[in-house]
Amino acid sequence: MPESYELHPTSRTPSPEESHSLESHEFTMSHSSRSSLDSITELDPLKAKGAYTDKESSSIYTPSGLRSLFDSEKLLPLRQTYNSYSTSPSFRRLRTPSRTCCCITLLFFLAFLLLLSGGGYYTVTVVAIPPDGQSPPWYPSPRGGTVREWVDAYRKASSLVSQMTLVEKVNITTGTGWMMGPCVGNTGPVPRLKLPSLCLQDGPLGLRFADHATAWPAGVTVGATWNRSTMYERGRAHGEEARGKGINIVLGPSMGPLGKFPAGGRNWEGFGADPVLQGVAAAFTIRGIQDMGVIATAKHYIANEQEHFRRGWEWATPHGVSANVDDRTLHEMYAWPFADSVRAGVASIMCSYNMVNNSYACQNSKLLNGVLKDEMGFQGFVQSDWLAQRSGVASTLAGLDMTMPGDGLSWMDGDSLWGPELTKSVLNGTVPVERLDDMVLRIVASWYQLGQDNRDVWPYENGTVPNFSSWTKNETGLLYPGSNDPTEGKVNHFVNVQSDHWRVARQVATEGIVMVKNEDDMLPMHKNGFELTRSETRKLRVGIFGEDAFDNPKGPNACDDRACNDYTLASGWGSGAVEFPYLISPATAIKRTVLNETAEFFEVPSNQLSSDLDRKATTSDICMVFINSDAGEGYVAWKDIKGDRNDLYPQKGGDKLVQRVAKKCGNGGNGPVIVVLHTVGPTILEEWIDIPNVKAVLIAHLPGQESGNALADVLYGEVSPSGHLPYTIAKKASDYGPNSTILYSTKSLVPQQNFTDRLYLDYRHFDAHNITPRYEFGYGLSYTNFSITNFETHSLVPDRKPFPAPRPGPEPVPQIDRRIPSPNDSLVPPHFHRIKKYVYPYIDSLDDVKPGKRYPYPSGYSIMAHPSPAGGAQGGNPDLFTPLALVKCVVSNTGLGPGAAVVQLYLEFPGNITNSLGEVVDFPPRQLRGFEKVYLGTEDYGPENRDARRKPVAFELTRRDLSYWDTGVQNWVIPRGMFRVWVGESSRRFEMENVGWLPLPEYREQREDGEEWGERFWLGDGGEEWVWEDEVEDGKEKEGGRKGGEGL
Repeated sequence: MPESYELHPTSRTPSPEESHSLESHEFTMSHSSRSSLDSITELDPLKAKGAYTDKESSSIYTPSGLRSLFDSEKLLPLRQTYNSYSTSPSFRRLRTPSRTCCCITLLFFLAFLLLLSGGGYYTVTVVAIPPDGQSPPWYPSPRGGTVREWVDAYRKASSLVSQMTLVEKVNITTGTGWMMGPCVGNTGPVPRLKLPSLCLQDGPLGLRFADHATAWPAGVTVGATWNRSTMYERGRAHGEEARGKGINIVLGPSMGPLGKFPAGGRNWEGFGADPVLQGVAAAFTIRGIQDMGVIATAKHYIANEQEHFRRGWEWATPHGVSANVDDRTLHEMYAWPFADSVRAGVASIMCSYNMVNNSYACQNSKLLNGVLKDEMGFQGFVQSDWLAQRSGVASTLAGLDMTMPGDGLSWMDGDSLWGPELTKSVLNGTVPVERLDDMVLRIVASWYQLGQDNRDVWPYENGTVPNFSSWTKNETGLLYPGSNDPTEGKVNHFVNVQSDHWRVARQVATEGIVMVKNEDDMLPMHKNGFELTRSETRKLRVGIFGEDAFDNPKGPNACDDRACNDYTLASGWGSGAVEFPYLISPATAIKRTVLNETAEFFEVPSNQLSSDLDRKATTSDICMVFINSDAGEGYVAWKDIKGDRNDLYPQKGGDKLVQRVAKKCGNGGNGPVIVVLHTVGPTILEEWIDIPNVKAVLIAHLPGQESGNALADVLYGEVSPSGHLPYTIAKKASDYGPNSTILYSTKSLVPQQNFTDRLYLDYRHFDAHNITPRYEFGYGLSYTNFSITNFETHSLVPDRKPFPAPRPGPEPVPQIDRRIPSPNDSLVPPHFHRIKKYVYPYIDSLDDVKPGKRYPYPSGYSIMAHPSPAGGAQGGNPDLFTPLALVKCVVSNTGLGPGAAVVQLYLEFPGNITNSLGEVVDFPPRQLRGFEKVYLGTEDYGPENRDARRKPVAFELTRRDLSYWDTGVQNWVIPRGMFRVWVGESSRRFEMENVGWLPLPEYREQREDGEEWGERFWLGDGGEEWVWEDEVEDGKEKEGGRKGGEGL
């Protein structure tokens, strides 16, 4: 950090006389429309008055299928969205453009419209910006420090922040700008108090742009392991490497997208198409990363399910796509893994680019303040995705705590929506000091919570933290390459942080391989080719076909951000990808594994159908065919794939390659064929899966640097395959449902994507519509066989209560001085040297903070929201995680070799349920609620021995597992009726002896134990009301009794 950048603090605390008084913001404790049962509308956003309809998507919209969580928050007018500090005289001047400016602007827009009408990539119908978002206001932003686990960190943070000046506080919340530091994101430091600039670095697969670091298997591969231990160990090693590079905040793991769209470009960064699988994998990854003292980031919050139209202007439309999601679906599907992440203690959450119900995710007060910070009890800080912030004051009040990378609406513009603008908004009273202080406290408390103040572990003073540069591979380079500043220094120290992490990477990649077909026990193959030819002299002739089996001659990092599908595929593309330190190709590993002089290899490193291919296939005894399917982030395209896949078929002629090799292999189709698929997600196999001599199929996903070694371990029997599909493989794309398709084009300025499939994602849709998939969710084969016996179900509670216990009270939050400081201390210091485009917190003139027009606060800003009864701790009300039922079984290895079984528990909810609004509540036929991977040997040892043949498995079902989200009472509710449990090896493979009812007690019609948890609740087919006995007096309901729908 150059000396010229060190902040010039005030030498004293402003006196009350010098401080500007904050204009009083009165919060009225009255019920808003979202908390009064009589006024809950939950209106369809596309039916609501004044709501915006996407003409293209409205044709597939089902009115009764979409009920919105968001129904009242106004979208800010464009002038407020792009810059919200209207009290500045300079801003007022900008709002009064000159005649020349008007003419130029008019000509620009005429040219733009002519371009679009003349055959531009998208033809846009110019329609009105939606005047209303369907998001109720939730203010003020909840304070951090309310849970016991974070009290000590907030105490330390409060002591430090109380010494900071206004500009020092603002500096912490605002990135310094793109390419204005060594990392992809860099916060401003507070040198006076020894708080360093924080380094934020992608990502979920490793350390982007960093040298000498591991390229891990992708999230989809991790999900396919179904192994909690493996998930944790990968996270821990990832965190250790990040700490070794001086990275404070890792931008991962990803649990959004969830996988609503099988062709979604970034599905591979997450763990699978189910919220429970995603939540478990995310939580164990986060624990691993943060156990090493590095802040993990749960992303992308929320409903960020496609790359097309994810950001305004990236796809020729001024606004990003709006994901229109109903309240129940949001809670039970898309928010579920984020709640698990918060419960795991995640210290950072990244809000996404897209809108949710026509309100941008990074300025949506209901999502950030209400659902995340209040209901989930999130104690860390919310950071924007890079340039996802679309407003200044609005995003501040809505709960955003850190803006990244610090620039405004364009890359490297240096014109931040915060920085000096946030300083102005505090000084002129628009943003309360309390809100800014909470933002800073959340960031600094996270720093303390992870022990990053430990100078023995984090040697900030020696100038080598971080010890790498994202912008050059040279030892020396520009310190601020995003500027014209010529200052250079040593930026790369080439610290090798890999240790022996290749072992973990190889294990994850191996366990993530799913064997979906193995006819005639084709696999595993023998390493000695003579054993297969049954000759001591005749070598086994092995054909290896397809570009995907081989090394890229230009190297594994030939394409920036891995944005091409050339040769073997081990990663998707985009900001989630990393530099490979090396990449072992399948062909290399196979040839190393087979014993020397026992096999002869015939290689065709191309997908082209040719006479050479025919000749080599005909000559081969065994043919291995390698195909793939790639995708990535939408800022870059490979050929005609612009992030999201165009279809679900293998790419680069993969289907035809398999067909041709199968036809020719072994002199006319007599030779067995093994197909290996590297893929980002669901891939349709129907063109060749039933060809008789296609004997074995392995889905190896995205295995990272140890790709070939992991595959060889499975092919040649070093390890029995144990991966299971984290998604469903359909027979045709339409089987995923009418709402499973990417919005590839639009005629709207605000593209609309309606989540009318609600809870029926992936296997839930297949089960509900009795559609037979090719391979179901959770499916996977092994070299051995397993059986599940001794199935038992038990209740752990004497009675069944519909609601969780009352929300516990919060811990005392740090005291804050709410006085507005003197603006004089926020001025640019005399003779201060600016680095061009670097984002500073200073203001240029006192005129910038003179009172102007009153800021038009969002609708409902003056109404204080009620704390959610579903909140009270990290992840939600702690009673949601109370075990209510126990399911036990024994899993046994019935084969001849060792292996790992994945035991899965699915829950079937009762039928004929109505909620508090009298509406029928439907459920998918079965929903995943637990899983356990168990290694089994072949010995009759006790179950505690690793090599034991039989081991017990137990699942605890919590209150949340047994509940649905009631949109009327805004709480989790256990319905009355019988729950059925299904235990098996996939979402469709069950033995009936492992299916049974949970012996939960039924509701009692009146309370007998005197506990203070009685709220009105609704049961039964007709939605009739049941009232606890002590709420009724002389035949009338007591005054002041809490009614359904009202907050606590």
